[in-house]
Parts: sequence; structure tokens; C-alpha cells
Amino acid sequence: MPINLDDITVVLPTRNEAANIGPFLWTLDPKVWLIVVDASEDDTPALVAEQRPRRTTVIRQPSTVTEARQLGAAEARTEWLLFSDADVSFAGSYFRRLHSHSADTDLIYGAKHAVDAYRGYYRWFGRSQALAHWLGIPAASGSNMLVRRHTFWACGGMDLQLTVNEDSEFAWRVKRMGYRVRFDPGLVVYERDHRRLRKGVARKTLHSLVRCALLYLNLLPQQWRSSDWGYWASRSSQASPGCRESASG
Repeated sequence: MPINLDDITVVLPTRNEAANIGPFLWTLDPKVWLIVVDASEDDTPALVAEQRPRRTTVIRQPSTVTEARQLGAAEARTEWLLFSDADVSFAGSYFRRLHSHSADTDLIYGAKHAVDAYRGYYRWFGRSQALAHWLGIPAASGSNMLVRRHTFWACGGMDLQLTVNEDSEFAWRVKRMGYRVRFDPGLVVYERDHRRLRKGVARKTLHSLVRCALLYLNLLPQQWRSSDWGYWASRSSQASPGCRESASG
């Protein structure tokens, strides 16, 4: 039985994404539900309400990206949760392909490409995902990860102590607990914001490899788990006052 798009809620953390949110919303299928957990000081929540008034809830809440994913998941009522990021857009075939997947799995994750700069980097990243998955280690990204809501909570949700690599750690936990995990390289989102790569491809790659290796092997000291090691340094650290806005259809 295929996955029903009406049974999917997209969970989207946002912080000052006014420049990115349009292309994300334009490529979102109208059948899916959207929960935005926003900590912006710009017009992001207003743009969401204006451009996607139906099947959409916006929660204004200062939070880390991990806390935002958890809060969005707690608000969702559909069978499936699709975690994503505002600086990506979905391939034209994305939701048709997602619908074609059988509902007999628990977590599905796809690839991330780029249409402009750093296309070579993302090709390499996709091949690395395929190799890691073949070795039995899910290499999921929080910008492109679908999980059954029951599975999400059965596995304990996100590790709220983590401020980065929370997506990878969650997928590993799902796999270790015996749930079915699938990688689909044809399930593609396109990255549009390359701020961290512009600061250095080697730096970003080393950051991810070292932290993920320590997390996977359970060697990351507890006092280091909440540190992002400078990963979010390019983002605004200010969050807006907590409030809630909702629009649904």
C-alpha cells in the first residue's frame, strides 16, 4: 500500500528564512500538512501565512533546531512526519515518488543535490550516503527524512541535548532498535544556501565526519553534546518571543 500524502506532516524549523522560504513553499505538495516552528526576527512567519494559508500551522517559539523538530512532531497528528529545512526545495517528482513508496517501512531518507554551486560536493555526499547505508549505517539528513510518527516516539524522538547532527543520531537509533530504514537516492531535495560550504568545504566535511564518528561510537563526552563546534555561527543567534499563529484548511 503506498504512502498517502494526506497522512504526511512536514516539520520545518525556521529562523530568519525570509530569503529562502518562498522556493520551499512553492515546491511543497498542497496535500501535505505543514508545521513551522519559527524563531525569526524577520518576515518568515508572515510569508508562510501569506503564501501557504491552508493546511499550515506556524508556532512562534525560541528554540534550537532540535527542539523545533521535536515540538513540530508533538503537534502533528498524521501517520508520517517529513523533516525538512527552509533552505531546500523539493524536486518536481519528489512527492509522486514519496507516494509510490510502500508504507511497510518506518523511516525513508533521500539525497540532497544542488542546482548551482557545489554540485560536485553534493554528488560526493550522495555517494557517501549510499555507501554508508550499504554498510548498515543510515546517513540521513534532517532536510529530507520521512518517519512514521509512532516510530519517532517509540525511539524517544530527537536527542534534545544535541544542537547539530541530531538527524543522524536519530536515524542510527531507529536502525539499532530494529525498525526498517530505507535510502532512496532518487528522493531529491535541492540545497540553495551554501553559507557553511563557502566558509570551507574541508572544514564542514571534517566537522561532520568527526562529530558523527564520535556520536556513532558513543565516544562524544556528555559535556560536548550541546556544543555545535561553531556549526551555527553563520546564523542569527537571536530568537523571537514565543507566540503561536495558526492557519489551516
